[in-house]
Amino acid sequence: MYNMKGLFFLLIAGFVWIGCSKPDKTTTTEIPAADLIDTSQGAVKFSGNFVSAPGESVSGKALVLLKGGIYTLALESTAIVNGPDLHVYLGKDKSAVNFIDLGKLKSTNGNQVYAINGNPDFTQYKYALIYCQQYNVLFGSAELK
Repeated sequence: MYNMKGLFFLLIAGFVWIGCSKPDKTTTTEIPAADLIDTSQGAVKFSGNFVSAPGESVSGKALVLLKGGIYTLALESTAIVNGPDLHVYLGKDKSAVNFIDLGKLKSTNGNQVYAINGNPDFTQYKYALIYCQQYNVLFGSAELK
């Protein structure tokens, strides 16, 4: 009986591990160099370099651009390890408790731009986050200064 319980536990643990390591449909195609972030898309108001969370890999730069009263978040020269359900957040801190969801990560490599709805207070929302919604895991953050 003891061996059956152990075998059952290993079987369930294996299914959970396989399910957690299965990446979603986050695009891994690099965005062409011709699409480099252009400051004509707006004045750079805040920027910061990404720092990886423990056990993850995120690099690149986050820029908050302002043009015509509209804010956007640009991710420049990013390289992000793939994972399930990755989103881009503006967060009040790195814990992703108070955040604005800018949408699903468009690509794990290259440059990309996200619309920021409204007019957030960047003295409070001072982090760009790459976050796995499905498993509540921070992949990386950039402090916007």
